[in-house]
Amino acid sequence: MPAAFLPDRALIRVSGPEAEHFLQNLVTTDVAALPAGEARPGALLTPQGKILFDFLISRDGDGFLLETAAGQQADLVKRLTMYKLRSAVTIAAEPEAGVTVSWGEERDTAALLDKRFAIAGAVLGRRPGRHAGEDDSAYLDLRIAAGIAESGADFALQDAFPHDVLMDRNGGVGFKKGCYVGQEVVSRMQHRGTARRRVVLIGGEAALPAPGTEITAGGKPVGTLGSVHGARGLAIVRIDRVGEALATGVPVLAGETALTVDLPAWSGLDFPTVAEEA
Repeated sequence: MPAAFLPDRALIRVSGPEAEHFLQNLVTTDVAALPAGEARPGALLTPQGKILFDFLISRDGDGFLLETAAGQQADLVKRLTMYKLRSAVTIAAEPEAGVTVSWGEERDTAALLDKRFAIAGAVLGRRPGRHAGEDDSAYLDLRIAAGIAESGADFALQDAFPHDVLMDRNGGVGFKKGCYVGQEVVSRMQHRGTARRRVVLIGGEAALPAPGTEITAGGKPVGTLGSVHGARGLAIVRIDRVGEALATGVPVLAGETALTVDLPAWSGLDFPTVAEEA
């Protein structure tokens, strides 16, 4: 079974009799509907609906574990504590660093099933700490093929809405759960169908340019390259502008490199054929 150790991941434990209620009213994930043994994506948003922190959330005893980027751990603990007020919850950074991921036809029964990969048709488990595996490049390949964006590599915090990174499609947003920080903006985007920036799969005939390279169509910017490995990568683009370019035969470029652009099949999305003005 292929595996990789991800040293740049960290965990936060939220426990106590009001842990579920506290998180349910704060983050995008429908925490009440979260089954044991599964890690689902989620985010803590700004009041304007932008992603302030992204993470994976899972049940752990009478509480929950939040797996996030190591660089976000301290700030996320601080932000959660700010919202705590008189809630009967304990919020603490876990000392163990890193997470081991493994994948294949069957998952490690001791690992949490990553819902993002499951929706994309891959079985991937996650376990805190180092257990096996150093094949980081194979995991990156798998993540790119699955169309799974992560902050830092694919988008900047406070610069993306949950819809931009497909959280509306992979279980990261509970649209029936009620209020949480930024919920009004996210719900408005959902009901009006105004989400135009989306994660796409990028391909090239040769190695792609570096992450951060601007993507253009007809000389106009449409997005930016994110994670890249060889000739494949991820990007967040304006799908209306890319769709119009594809429909009219206009090349989509990263620098001087011609690209193929596809929406992840599991997203159920299609490219519009006409770009909107704004």
